[in-house]
Amino acid sequence: MTYCVAIKLDDGIICLSDTRTNAGIDTISKYKKMFTWQREGDRVITMMTAGNLAITQAVISLLNENIEHVEDGIETLYTAPTMFRVAEIVGDAMRIVMGRYGPGLTAAGESSASSIVVAGQRAGGDMRLFQVYSAGNFIEATEDTPYFQIGEHKYGKPILDRVIEPSTPLNVGITAAFLSMDSTLRSNLSVGMPLDVAVMRQGQIGFDQLRRIEEGDEAWAEMSEAWSGALRGAFHEMTQIDV
Repeated sequence: MTYCVAIKLDDGIICLSDTRTNAGIDTISKYKKMFTWQREGDRVITMMTAGNLAITQAVISLLNENIEHVEDGIETLYTAPTMFRVAEIVGDAMRIVMGRYGPGLTAAGESSASSIVVAGQRAGGDMRLFQVYSAGNFIEATEDTPYFQIGEHKYGKPILDRVIEPSTPLNVGITAAFLSMDSTLRSNLSVGMPLDVAVMRQGQIGFDQLRRIEEGDEAWAEMSEAWSGALRGAFHEMTQIDV
């Protein structure tokens, strides 16, 4: 399984994903779940995937293959005029792949369910955040729901609900995303490091941050331990409730 979170704020968008796809007594697989495209001054796009790995890999491969054959007149991530159109292109690719492989997976008793988070900005347009489903349809983040989670989302949701609103500063949003991931790592063995981080600042049309956090990262370990200590301290300070 995996955990990916994307947060859309007035100041920008934060994307964070793990790399674990399977966990067992003797089997741990790691695959990149975050993919990026950028053309400086024109557009910046980040996608994160969850669900059936073969399906999502095929969708990303199809999107990249279309870019390589743009001379054939195919509309691509680099020629789409808006981020809404980018989401439609991803949805179209999802439908093609699901139509090709979905029936066979169903017949074999395997789930083909997949989802892709699409985030980015086109020059002259606003930053936008979408979640594309297996059927190729999608929804967009709003002021009421400024973040999306895919994969093992339940452990990382509480802090986002308490902290995140559109006016949240970008650096605070990054911390919230990190703590959301840390909570998930602590509670679910199917989510694991390394982590991929992409931060896109409003109006920048590029990546403010694009990096990987490896297992054993000292700054991450310090943050995780500080958060655990803060939670323990808050728990001990709570007034006892009579029941």
